[in-house]
Amino acid sequence: MRAGLVLLCLAYVLSQFFRAFLAVLSGPLARDIGTTPDDLAFASGLWFIVFAAMQLPVGWALDRFGPRRTAAVLLLIGGGGGSALFALATTPLHIGLAMALIGVGCSPVLMASYYIFARQFPAAKFATLAALMLGVGSAGNLVAAWPMAFAAETMGWRAALWGLAGISGLIAAGIHAAVRDPEAVTGAARGSILDLLRMPALWAILPLMFVAYAPAAALRGLWAGPYLSEIYGLNTSQVGQATLVMGLAMIAGTLAYGPLDRIFQSRKRVIFTGNLICALAVLTLMIRPDASLALSIALLAVIGFSGASFPVLIAHGKAFFPANLAGRGVTLLNLFGIGGVGVAQFTSGPLHGSAATAGPLAGYVAIFALFGFAMILGLAVYLFSRDSMG
Repeated sequence: MRAGLVLLCLAYVLSQFFRAFLAVLSGPLARDIGTTPDDLAFASGLWFIVFAAMQLPVGWALDRFGPRRTAAVLLLIGGGGGSALFALATTPLHIGLAMALIGVGCSPVLMASYYIFARQFPAAKFATLAALMLGVGSAGNLVAAWPMAFAAETMGWRAALWGLAGISGLIAAGIHAAVRDPEAVTGAARGSILDLLRMPALWAILPLMFVAYAPAAALRGLWAGPYLSEIYGLNTSQVGQATLVMGLAMIAGTLAYGPLDRIFQSRKRVIFTGNLICALAVLTLMIRPDASLALSIALLAVIGFSGASFPVLIAHGKAFFPANLAGRGVTLLNLFGIGGVGVAQFTSGPLHGSAATAGPLAGYVAIFALFGFAMILGLAVYLFSRDSMG
């Protein structure tokens, strides 16, 4: 299983890469096929929406078929096929379709790991293991920054995407060969997603799950690039370096969150405090969007670090799931987390386009306001949640 988890981690590196690499390709794609920031927001939103929509069938497949076949088949078809389609793209529509297909391919890989953790490891270690997988896998976030910008400027973005298609296929084959499925749950009814939605303990967690990941993912994955380019005049390589700082902060935050629930003996306090800091950083960018380049990069790093509560939120909700619904449970939470980013991207594109008629700065102020106030609302509901350490 150790080799299988390593390969699932490599697959998650790809998933993190694909959700973030458009930020540094905005210039080359605009030059070669005429994409605009709004086109890329739509394509990025498709990735997240398709990824989120896949969580329901992925949860069913994890409980029914296990993580080995679920992750291998979808990564091969979606990750490999979507990368190939992206490499052949000649219009913004092709980019959107490719990102949707890649979203299918990436949808099972992290949840396959979490399913294994939930079924085969002690419950008290779930948050730490989940954060470790997320943190190590987030190396893809770093590769999607300056290294991707360097590849686009040297070998070209099309050649890079062909390479990614091949890598996706090789990792999918490795997962099929090395991952071992946990033993099936016996003596328990299969249940359904409706059984999870009937649990009052989840009702106060799901709204924050929906908004907490959106600022870090949407800014790092797309809006940081156009924002730094338009407001501060950074070129592709400089945007890659700036987003690398945010990517490093996201990894550090993920690893820092992992053991905090056991240190403070509370998941709720850790999650609430971290996301409050994230919301305040976003709102500071809304108030001071052009104060200085250094301040903007620092605030983006704070958002990346403090907005990395995803694995602890998963652990908070997972504590209420029965074993026979472990797959559906973690994927339901992931649906809300990733779906929130997709909705944010679809909303932020038209919002930016409308507000930017008053000037480039106004478009980004509107985006920061959207993310910041959405987090405040999610935190207000989360105050009513029940803590868990199971």
